[in-house]
Amino acid sequence: MDVRHAVVAGGGIGGLTAAVALSRRGWRVTVCERSPALRGIGAGIVLAPNALRALDSIGLGAEVSTGHALPGTLGLRTPDGTWLNRSDGDAMSTRYGLPTRAVHRGFLIDVLAAALPPGVVRLGVSVTGVDDAGGSAVVRTSAGDLRADVVLAADGLRSVLRGRLFPGHPGLRHAGEAGWRAVLPGAGPPALQATETWGRGERFGVVPLADGRTYVYATAVTGPGGAEPADHHAELIRRFGAWHDPIPALLDRLDRRNPDPVGILHHDFHELASPLPRFHVGRVALLGDAAHAMTPNMGQGGCQAIEDAVVVGHLLAAGADVPAALAAYTEARHRRTTRIGRRSRRIGELARLSHPLAAALRNLAVRATPRAVTARALDPVLGWRPPSAPGPAPVNVNTQVSLKEQS
Repeated sequence: MDVRHAVVAGGGIGGLTAAVALSRRGWRVTVCERSPALRGIGAGIVLAPNALRALDSIGLGAEVSTGHALPGTLGLRTPDGTWLNRSDGDAMSTRYGLPTRAVHRGFLIDVLAAALPPGVVRLGVSVTGVDDAGGSAVVRTSAGDLRADVVLAADGLRSVLRGRLFPGHPGLRHAGEAGWRAVLPGAGPPALQATETWGRGERFGVVPLADGRTYVYATAVTGPGGAEPADHHAELIRRFGAWHDPIPALLDRLDRRNPDPVGILHHDFHELASPLPRFHVGRVALLGDAAHAMTPNMGQGGCQAIEDAVVVGHLLAAGADVPAALAAYTEARHRRTTRIGRRSRRIGELARLSHPLAAALRNLAVRATPRAVTARALDPVLGWRPPSAPGPAPVNVNTQVSLKEQS
């Protein structure tokens, strides 16, 4: 019997994870990536237990678990350093069976690419459209046509294939914020903790990476098409230079000792204006940002792309009917990702509060919320298990978590 062929549009985290999942289920895979190189530019990604469990299900658990897990205390603070809430990382590891890890996106891209057979990734090739003839699909690319049994569109926030499949959808909307990201060398100040600090319409995050570097990010309220600062480092100093330690020291290191040629990344936040009606059409399925672009407020964008990829790989097991498998993929993923996206949006609305009274009431509510309540609220998200994972869940949660878990 002929080996079936999958074409993946996009060589980011979701696309490469899907390629690994399908390759290990016997598919011949071609990944078309429009960039001339696979890159995870200038930023970290937090791999929560749900994403680590998904990667482990396709044999990559050991590869992504090198280095240090996030430190024992995680928390939310105010600009003067007051703690609004703190969680015990060790207790979270026990609750979910795995510690959270933060890695550089470039590291994760390298791990995924190394797990693929030679010749799978075609660089500098963009996918421009798909003609689905029923029995197979013809993928239109900048390097010529490819015939495929299934097409996975992992072509990102501004997905070309999403627009082709759902031309009446309103597409993206501005989420009300812009952000900065950078990665600093070394471990930074002693006992550096993973924290996010909420001011009035502004945030600053610090995330120690598994390899000893430090990922920092910041956000500020802005409208669509706002003017980009002429000097990003000066703008960060202006906004955050008087906030609690170690933020001023990290900003100083960002300017003086950061050898990363990418430097400080700046971008507007966008999300889908409304959920897509489904994630598939015939033999074509969307995953990751192409399917459910969400704000970064829960740190779940990349994690949900990894979940998507593992689920679609599971459903497209040898001999599976492709259109039926993709319909099951929509059933498995649509409601979960929609709810996580909405929850992320609500968190962003709280974080963007800038009126002094509104921000003060928000902080009071966060501080008054018991730690146990916060932990239970995360169970449906972090306790998710991939469909192929055998045995009982190592997660001490009250909600049954499965392929069709409705978070």
